[in-house]
Amino acid sequence: MKRHLIRIVIALAVCIAAWLVYRALGRYSIADISASMDAIPAVRIASGFAFVIASYVCLSWFDMLGLKYVGKPLAYRRAALASFTALSIGHNIGVAALSSGTVRYRFYARWGLTGEQVAKIILFCGVTVALGLVTLAGLALVLQPGQGLELLELDEGAKRLLGFILLAAPVLYVGFCAKVRKPLRLRSWRLEPPSAGIAIAQVTVGTANFACVAAALYQLMTAFTDAGYLEVAAAYVTAMLAAILSHVPGGLGVLEAAMLSLMPASASIGALVVFRALYYFVPLVIGVPLLIASEAYYRRRPVPSAQQPQGQPREA
Repeated sequence: MKRHLIRIVIALAVCIAAWLVYRALGRYSIADISASMDAIPAVRIASGFAFVIASYVCLSWFDMLGLKYVGKPLAYRRAALASFTALSIGHNIGVAALSSGTVRYRFYARWGLTGEQVAKIILFCGVTVALGLVTLAGLALVLQPGQGLELLELDEGAKRLLGFILLAAPVLYVGFCAKVRKPLRLRSWRLEPPSAGIAIAQVTVGTANFACVAAALYQLMTAFTDAGYLEVAAAYVTAMLAAILSHVPGGLGVLEAAMLSLMPASASIGALVVFRALYYFVPLVIGVPLLIASEAYYRRRPVPSAQQPQGQPREA
């Protein structure tokens, strides 16, 4: 029954995504989109892709910090492999906590982590994502309140006030982690707040990640608009929030529709198409073969007894 319900939800999400893509791209012909993409200089595409790579490096540090948080630090190459493979797939499938979490578990269970520890890492990464989004949005509103987020229809003072409210969230989070050392209990589950140092690192790397993603989009958008980086960043954070809340796979159609509403430049559709290719599709093309290769590798290589998770049978 649950599997049947999941299939229905996935099918509905795909239908919604298809409708949103049609709404976002339907007013443009293939020739229009192609011409818009051709108008982006190669150097801008290259620099945009460099920021995409920087974003995925930041994402790998989500996992490194999460592993340190649960007391199971691993070599960076392992954390980076698990993070990139999981997120390259999760970003495109949607429902990242479930999709990327499943892939993470496949890696981390082999390397000695329990199911509870993996669940805590997934929650830790989700909190880091939220901290990064909120902090970047707050900075964009405070530093350039007259631009971006036009859909909110707020004046400059209200935008700056909203920015300070958003920036208060990471400050309160770090303060909470510094003061509260007693584990939080949820039924039989114990959740210890991270140390203040790890909390500060979460805010820093979370913000750096979304700053890199916004920079990648900005590099592509400069071919069509005079908007500054902070304006593009504010628009991207708003569009990303809409995409996350929609649960549409990869935010497909939602991200594009929101960006086109917030950044009204007809030719910029080419920048959005190229951005999706660089940030979503290229990593997916790399991540799926990596997952298949790693599955084949670990099936042939028995897990050492010292790393064998409790209750987990040895892999053949």
